[in-house]
Amino acid sequence: MFHVKPLEAPASVRARFGDATPKVERFAGWLVGPGIERGLLGPREADRIWSRHLLNCAVLEPFLPVGASACDLGSGAGLPGVVLALQRPDLRMTLLEPLLRRATFLEEVVSDLGLANVVVVRARAEDYRHQHPDHDVVVARAVAPIDRLAAWALPLVRPGGELVALKGSTAAEELVAARHFLDRVGAADREVVTVGEGEDATHVVRIVTSPDRAREGR
Repeated sequence: MFHVKPLEAPASVRARFGDATPKVERFAGWLVGPGIERGLLGPREADRIWSRHLLNCAVLEPFLPVGASACDLGSGAGLPGVVLALQRPDLRMTLLEPLLRRATFLEEVVSDLGLANVVVVRARAEDYRHQHPDHDVVVARAVAPIDRLAAWALPLVRPGGELVALKGSTAAEELVAARHFLDRVGAADREVVTVGEGEDATHVVRIVTSPDRAREGR
């Protein structure tokens, strides 16, 4: 039995998540309760859980194809993977997390929310890729600079698949700095998409692999 108090969502969250709102409210309760108690989020994050975390992650939803196999790389507290799975029951979401305490938290959240479209895998990306996962999309948030993130993520996607990552305001500069590495590892296309304006702007990096790229490390 999980003793977690749901957090009442503001109107903007209810409008975004619709019928999934009750589960999103319960997930928010996990984040500001056990998530903070176990050190997955800082104490100051409770006051901005909706804008900085849940709504921020939700902007990735339109970038995922219908019925996609997706992997949340370095899932941590389930951001963005749990959010996307709540928005999109059609997704087959893998939460990839190497640390035991975080993986345990994710397993408890998935069980409590009844997320039949989610599995938790405790592994490093370097080890998981030898299982030949062939995901359509890898998603990530605040994991690493683009070149290192791509080195971990691209071997997890099928040829023609893509990495979709939430990044900060320097996303475009990071993408330029990583261009030679991305060319070497078979990235056919890449872009930064800015969602929103001003202080509310969110930067999404998309890196699409070539349909005929070699599968490095496999």
